[in-house]
Amino acid sequence: MSDSKPKRLALIASQGTLDWAYPPFILASTAAAMDMEVGVFFTFYGLTLLNKKIEANVAPQTNPAMPMKMPFGPQGFQNIQWPIPNILANNIPGYESMATSFMKKTFANKGVASIEELREMCVDMGVRMIGCQMTMDVFGFKADDFIDGIELGGAASFLEFAADSDISLFV
Repeated sequence: MSDSKPKRLALIASQGTLDWAYPPFILASTAAAMDMEVGVFFTFYGLTLLNKKIEANVAPQTNPAMPMKMPFGPQGFQNIQWPIPNILANNIPGYESMATSFMKKTFANKGVASIEELREMCVDMGVRMIGCQMTMDVFGFKADDFIDGIELGGAASFLEFAADSDISLFV
């Protein structure tokens, strides 16, 4: 191989719910561990994943296919898939908080890193994280709302990186 330029992964993270927070950080940290150059553009609701404190919840009503399993109790109980009709998920007070805590507990039980841990890994591995300046302006964010080590820029900043990417994904 004459040209040993590393492969490049470009991701766009546009969602900020807990279930949508995992894919960009898992993909980015895995690619970085595989010695790829990685850039993630955080836009619209995905921008909240760069906040110093991530407050991502699960929104079960937006994903009716979401399996609902219990993260506690005997294994047989944990293996039951509880179908929760949307009419209940949308009308039970506190259901979103309960679903969020169940998902976090399930991830912890399975040894999956938290969103914050995955994000820190990305920072430590040199993943380029670009916060969308337009989204900041629209939603009223300030640079000091975000973690250290990120860039702020517009779509052109990301597209410049993505133009030379081997893999580009919208997650």
